Amino acid sequence: MGRGRAREMAVSEPDLLRNTDTREQDTVAFGTTFVRSEAFKILFREGMALIEDTAAYLDGPGRDEARRLSRQTALAYASESMRLTTRLMQIASWLLVQRAVAEGEVAPAQAASERRRVRLTRQEVAIPLRDFDHLPERLKDLIALSLRLHARVLHLDNLTSHAPPASAPRESPVAMQQLLIRSAFGPVN
Repeated sequence: MGRGRAREMAVSEPDLLRNTDTREQDTVAFGTTFVRSEAFKILFREGMALIEDTAAYLDGPGRDEARRLSRQTALAYASESMRLTTRLMQIASWLLVQRAVAEGEVAPAQAASERRRVRLTRQEVAIPLRDFDHLPERLKDLIALSLRLHARVLHLDNLTSHAPPASAPRESPVAMQQLLIRSAFGPVN
């Protein structure tokens, strides 16, 4: 490397650092840009289509299929169809709030308040695998699609939610465990 190139790099490094600091201050939250993106519009359409498909299935062919199931499988069908419906309603709520933010109908602060009311939590099938295997294929497909969509929405919710303010202290998981141990066994001497 020649001296001229080394001098350019020496001059460029402070500028690069200064630009990085500026970029960090000017960073736009991912959630703000995502809800206005084409990717969100696609996700929204996909979610609403899955909700419509599920409603059509459960009100039509699914109802007929459920009547032909054994008592044990019919119970599993009822349980999983309720979980499926609840999961899809949580997804719909999240999508509608995000769209309202994107369209300026809801302030981001109000959306954060709504977010606290709709708890998105990790979801899985609740019935034993042997019972799940006996469910109608279309219901199993809808459950799988809803679980994948729910996982995507949960991931996006974590990315788009605002972090707690810097002034709010975060509790250490280790400190929390130590507190639990002390409360269970008393102070260690």
